[in-house]
Amino acid sequence: MTKRQDWRFRRLWAVGLITSLLFVGCGNEQPSPPEAPAPATQPPADHGGHEAAPEQKETAPPMAVPSGTDMVTISPQRLQEIGVKFEEATRRPLDKVIRTVGLVVIDERRQARVNIKFSGWIDQLLVSATGDHVKKGQILFTIYSPDLVATQREYLLALQAKKELGGSSYPEVAQGAVELLEDVKRRFQLWDITEDHIRDLERTGQVLRTLPIHSPITGTVIKREALAGAYVEPGTELYIIADLSHIWILGDIYEYELPSIRLGQEAKVTLSYDPATVLTARVTFIYPTLDPKTRTAKVRFELDNPGEKLKPEMYANVEVRIPLGNRLVVPQGAVLATGTRNILFVDRGQGRLEPRDVQIGVTAEGYYEIQKGLAPGERVVASAAFLIDSESQLRSALGMMGMPGMEMDKKSPAPTPSAPEQKPEQGKPGMNMPGM
Repeated sequence: MTKRQDWRFRRLWAVGLITSLLFVGCGNEQPSPPEAPAPATQPPADHGGHEAAPEQKETAPPMAVPSGTDMVTISPQRLQEIGVKFEEATRRPLDKVIRTVGLVVIDERRQARVNIKFSGWIDQLLVSATGDHVKKGQILFTIYSPDLVATQREYLLALQAKKELGGSSYPEVAQGAVELLEDVKRRFQLWDITEDHIRDLERTGQVLRTLPIHSPITGTVIKREALAGAYVEPGTELYIIADLSHIWILGDIYEYELPSIRLGQEAKVTLSYDPATVLTARVTFIYPTLDPKTRTAKVRFELDNPGEKLKPEMYANVEVRIPLGNRLVVPQGAVLATGTRNILFVDRGQGRLEPRDVQIGVTAEGYYEIQKGLAPGERVVASAAFLIDSESQLRSALGMMGMPGMEMDKKSPAPTPSAPEQKPEQGKPGMNMPGM
């Protein structure tokens, strides 16, 4: 027999053997019966001889809901465990407090810039440092100007002409002499040469080489550009002087707080590093524009600055207290704000709590104003109201599991037992074939 014929013979023999074994297994061997399920425990027979009700999972919710109401009942022990506190709704004086941090700035109406209206050279510098305090009329520096010298001479000549021609029999001549003197004097005034220097020129009759420039206000030098010997032209800014005895504070107020701000309101100003300093300011201006990024508007507070304790660019705490009168209020923790409803729990005694919708007003000093839905003297849950709400919703859900049609724990009929999966038995003759 060839190798090819031998291989075909072995293959046919193996296929026939497997087929015969399958027929034998299907016809003679019976599967072992599955273990019978344990009989379900039957409910005890009713003593009255009635048929027993189907078994349900018994749930005893610790919250009782009387029919026809939304009353919530929680045991006093449970209320104590979750830290519930009660407080009466009362009428009390309510103040709305608006706090902000303001920036100290210079009062724009109390600044002066010193410059000249003619060209010349600074001769003597009398106020030479930033921060120097000056008084109104104090000499800042003296200046030499050829235009000033020439104008002084013209004034003396016009003054002499008025004396000689003022009594002329020709009215035109007398009038011309007076007008010439007035024109030269007006030029001095336009150059900010004070009257006392003009009187000194009339009294002495001598032309001065330099003339002084005076401070226009009392204040502090916050900028100085003047230098001795420097040449200056018309319009050159030489000093900036500011009166710091009265200052501004600019505070940012949120747009939702702006309706409460009024002109003339008082504000308390304090410093974080000096709590002992308390100053009183007033609202003098509400700026007409809003910052689109911070949603705030600038509000100007003005106040006196004794001893110049507040410096420009410092920060100060500003507090505006607005009396709102007597209002019916409850603590903020008593109200559950859901976005569309405002709910609080009213104490009905013996652990019974009544959820009630209310209409709230302003919020101030840790209280909500109650405009509608609550009467003075009623006790409400002042804290942990959200825990009561969460617990009541949870228990309501658990209670619904015991309602008809909501039984989640009924016994389902026992499934039909299926034949156990047969595993190939080891050790049967003919199963271990060479080459398989």
